[in-house]
Amino acid sequence: MTHATRIVAVVAVLVALALCMPVQAQTPAADALRVLAEAGDAVAQFNLGVSYDFGQDVPQDDAEAVRWYRLAADQGHAGAQNSLGFMYATGEGVPQDYVEAVRLYRLAADQGLAEALSNLGLLYENGEGVPQDYVQAHIWTNLAVAQSSGEDRDRRERNRDIIAVVRRRLNPIWSSHRLITAVRARLTSPTTSADNLSAVVTCTTDC
Repeated sequence: MTHATRIVAVVAVLVALALCMPVQAQTPAADALRVLAEAGDAVAQFNLGVSYDFGQDVPQDDAEAVRWYRLAADQGHAGAQNSLGFMYATGEGVPQDYVEAVRLYRLAADQGLAEALSNLGLLYENGEGVPQDYVQAHIWTNLAVAQSSGEDRDRRERNRDIIAVVRRRLNPIWSSHRLITAVRARLTSPTTSADNLSAVVTCTTDC
């Protein structure tokens, strides 16, 4: 057998092994999680979605992540609503749809989920799925700050302050009193209810 023939044979063997060997076998932990998810447990459905989203214990699969996120989101799981919203915002596993992302973020935000509050603020800041509105962006980001701690709080505070600077430069006549009135009372509590969130948004147009 010539040297070239040996190389071809080795390559052929490696290709055959690659085709026969799964990229990542599903683990017993994933199997147990799937049993709970298939039984309708929303937390398990969300966690299985996360597993597929990031390739943890299962092969990475955006479509499967979307499927499990959606099942949990339909049961009102805030984390799943936020994650599914992110999939729509980025077009991972589904066609990109900012309007649907806004709807899902809002559902999770109404439950006080800081990440969803922040994501909703970002869409208002960029005008994606909603008209661009720096007042709304500031309010939702401020609510996210109130629900956060540690490094997440610091990061969201910086983003909120950037939005405030942009807003003032674009509309310097706009009085800060309106924004302060809208959020002051709502940010003193460690939690923010869905009613409070709705009141904040309404106040931006009626205060």
